[in-house]
Amino acid sequence: MYKAVFRIRSDDPYSNSTANNNTSIELWCNDHCDLLHVTGERQDDVVAYVNAEVGVQEQLRNGDDRTVITEACLKQHGGSYIEAPLAASDCLLLPPLRYEDGAKVVRVLALDSANLTAFYADVADDHTVTVESKKELQTVASETPVLSVGSVLPTLSDRQRVVFLTAHDRGYYEIPRETTTAEIATEVGIGRRTAEHHLRRAEEKLADAFAAYL
Repeated sequence: MYKAVFRIRSDDPYSNSTANNNTSIELWCNDHCDLLHVTGERQDDVVAYVNAEVGVQEQLRNGDDRTVITEACLKQHGGSYIEAPLAASDCLLLPPLRYEDGAKVVRVLALDSANLTAFYADVADDHTVTVESKKELQTVASETPVLSVGSVLPTLSDRQRVVFLTAHDRGYYEIPRETTTAEIATEVGIGRRTAEHHLRRAEEKLADAFAAYL
């Protein structure tokens, strides 16, 4: 099985709402309405745009993001063009669709890599399309609209968790860095080399876990 990620410039309410801002939308279509997961700094503006164009039934805030249920499906607003090229090229959509920077990001599966090429050619007739990645898969990660933290995050040891959170809280991942591994070690009460070992192991586990969803 093969997977490709396409970035498609399109004129639809969700793409337009994310243009010129750093807010993104993930979409699960239910035919009669859409379930949206909205993240970023301009969520109020994006949801207001979606409400004006598609309608919003309900929205739930969850920390720094929100879940939105629309009144209608985007297909009713000219956003259904993706289904025909998928069917014509014998490809499958891997939900969710993602909208960001004024474009739709589509993850497509195919049994034959030539089908991905056919899908690209079909969509590119009417839209500007960029291929962001293409690879052969051994497994396909499943996703849900509301991910539990436990379903995504790896298991860290107590020491790995403490060192990583201390590094994050003290600005180790800021640019430029606001602390050093020696200072982190002192804060936690362990040696510098030990702190660096725990930090690298935590970073490796987190990177491996999130790479599967990129």
